Amino acid sequence: MHLLILGGTGPAGILLIEESLALNHSVVVLARSPHKLSNTIRNHAHVTVIEGQLTDETVIDTAVTGVDAVLSALGPSSTEGRSHPSDTPLARAYSLVIRAMKKHGVKRLIALGTASMKDKHDKFSVVYKLLITGVSLFAPNAYKDVVAIGEVIRGEGSELLWTLVRVPLLTDDSKKDVVAGYVGDGVVGFRLSRAAFVAFVLQQLEGTEWQQKAPLISSP
Repeated sequence: MHLLILGGTGPAGILLIEESLALNHSVVVLARSPHKLSNTIRNHAHVTVIEGQLTDETVIDTAVTGVDAVLSALGPSSTEGRSHPSDTPLARAYSLVIRAMKKHGVKRLIALGTASMKDKHDKFSVVYKLLITGVSLFAPNAYKDVVAIGEVIRGEGSELLWTLVRVPLLTDDSKKDVVAGYVGDGVVGFRLSRAAFVAFVLQQLEGTEWQQKAPLISSP
């Protein structure tokens, strides 16, 4: 497949690019700072790097043109904390991406999410309640943006085959085993390796089980 990858310069995004190439996909990377990509990625024959901002509708339109699916590892920076902008920039970027997807007939969107994006299948969990409350108190703008991302994808992207891959605390473990479910179901845990997130995302390109759903995934 020909894939557009967003958030490709972060740790999960770089893994997503590398694993996509390993599976013989071709990749378009839209990045504000392409220098953060390795020379191996930038010079790969099956990689097209487009430098630009997620506020630029023309750049986004160019990036979406001709792709089969959009994969996103976009999320608030863990180092920004309280300094995350208050105007939900990531949610607004998704709005532009979805508009371009509709224009070009691209149906599949698989995006990183968190448990802050509530789902009707979620149940009460003390641990997740504390985690979500902590984020909302100590990084309120990031929390607001994440919630807004879920609303934009579910609302404006209602015609798309979207999957919100909600994740707990991410680790650098190399294990790729995953369990999928919902908050408080007694199955999903509280940690997930980035490698497992990437593996799950790429599996969804062929599967339909989680289309228009928001599973919470974790390591077993």
